[in-house]
Amino acid sequence: MDPNFWHKRWEKNEIGFHQSEVNALLSDHFLGLSLPRTSRIFVPLCGKTRDIAWLLSQGYRVVGVELSKLAVEQLFADLGVAPEISNQGELLRYSAPDLEIFVGDIFELSGDLLGGVDAIYDRAALVALPTELRGRYGAHVAAITQMAPQFLICFEYDQAVMKGPPFSIDRHKVHDVYGMQYQIEPIANRDVAGGLKGKCPAQEVVWHLVKTQS
Repeated sequence: MDPNFWHKRWEKNEIGFHQSEVNALLSDHFLGLSLPRTSRIFVPLCGKTRDIAWLLSQGYRVVGVELSKLAVEQLFADLGVAPEISNQGELLRYSAPDLEIFVGDIFELSGDLLGGVDAIYDRAALVALPTELRGRYGAHVAAITQMAPQFLICFEYDQAVMKGPPFSIDRHKVHDVYGMQYQIEPIANRDVAGGLKGKCPAQEVVWHLVKTQS
């Protein structure tokens, strides 16, 4: 997808995908992964999600990547934190205690630059990508995180009723992207109140992805 699409959405404040409250599936089920509270959680295509504040409040460290500089500036402003900013190759790095966000194209983010992570929280990345980018994205994320376990939230709805993003990602599509690297198990699901964008019935589904044992 053209990066300008997302830049324009943020510039025009057309960010209906942004949730003003922490995602209930995250707060209800993430602790069930039994990760140590100092674990480092990778949040791809993070925007200014309130979920980051929740993860920090639980004692986790967070590292994210986001295309929009405006979104990242708003994220730190919402947190009331002044970041340190540095150039990291093609990316900018915004950092504060327990929080790092890289600004730029996720495909420019290397494993060395990202550093070690203990888990991935993906609520907004896979569902934002068209079919032709999902395989590349999945392979890249698996590579730079050394196949860290994932807490993956997807939407499921009738794609014929409404075009994405967010796109409908069912079990088969999750397997198409990650089936070679991960064991994929459902954790929970819930109906989207009022339907997706008020247009069609939808569910949010949480998947737990764990590296396949060789």
